[in-house]
Amino acid sequence: MNVKNLKAGIKLTKKYYETEASGNISFKTIKSIAATGVDRISIGSITHSAPAVDFKLEI
Repeated sequence: MNVKNLKAGIKLTKKYYETEASGNISFKTIKSIAATGVDRISIGSITHSAPAVDFKLEI
């Protein structure tokens, strides 16, 4: 969904629901997405390349 359509969707639903934008959002586009009035924004690129840690707990 482009920013124009997102803004229209937020306008329709804001008073009834909490909103979240996700999918194809980057640090370059987050400012324009936030300006639409969306309640939450999910950025997958934060976790996509996070390194894994292998550990175990023993009792």
